[in-house]
Amino acid sequence: MRSESVSRTGSDAGSSCADEQTELRVDLHIHSTASDGSLSPAAVVSAARTGRLHVIAIADHDTTGGVAEAQAAATGFVHVIPATELSTYGEGAEFHMLGYFIDPRNDALVAHGRRASGARETRMHEMVERLERLGVSVTFEDVLTAAGTRPQSLGRPHLARALVQRGHVPTVSDAFDRWIGDQGPAFVPSALISPWEAIEMIHGAGGVAVWAHPRPDVLESMLPAMKSHGLNGLECYRPRLTHAETERIAALASAHGLFVTGGSDWHGEWQGKLGEFAVERDDIAEFLEVGGI
Repeated sequence: MRSESVSRTGSDAGSSCADEQTELRVDLHIHSTASDGSLSPAAVVSAARTGRLHVIAIADHDTTGGVAEAQAAATGFVHVIPATELSTYGEGAEFHMLGYFIDPRNDALVAHGRRASGARETRMHEMVERLERLGVSVTFEDVLTAAGTRPQSLGRPHLARALVQRGHVPTVSDAFDRWIGDQGPAFVPSALISPWEAIEMIHGAGGVAVWAHPRPDVLESMLPAMKSHGLNGLECYRPRLTHAETERIAALASAHGLFVTGGSDWHGEWQGKLGEFAVERDDIAEFLEVGGI
């Protein structure tokens, strides 16, 4: 993935940039304060412009609430793909499903967002209780304070920030590594819908379903079932993946006739500046063509 880019793109980037065959810097996995990101949707767009990103996807957890604001702010340079990241649970594990080119006002997605908001609050209370049992003192109110404005979808980064603010860990990453990562002692999965229901919901909203950050230990075993239920792609290009890991995902996608995508899964500047990681057009050309980009 090269980081050089030329040209302009805007809210009408789809056709003009595809015609000009320019190089684009793309990040298809960014979170805003509509869920557990640190910047508002409009501020994400501003940061994307500063970071020389041309195409981004606002993919908040179980909500499309940040899409309209981001698209309204994306004039003159940044093209925003409407997206969401649905949390699912099946086969004893949590999986995340990205939906791209969706209708953010789709009735089923909006209803899911309302249900998920309450379920995520319940989950957060459970994780706080687990931390208390581990001797780590943090409250639900601490989490809300760390979140700032009340988000539509509470997430683990909010809890991680609260743990930093309470002095339990020096960084958000440490909070995940010690307690609330997927294998951590205080982790509680988001058991909202199954992966198959998520794929169906994304398709019903006119979108493309992509398996987010697929787990290496279950990727090959779960992929045939995912494909049979309509999966369209795999998130392949991500920070911290080795070249061999990226190549493996790309090969599996090719073997199963799936798109590849890529993104930073960016929540805030503790992960670095937005734009430090980017995917370019050639890496994900078939996927971009679906959206006319």
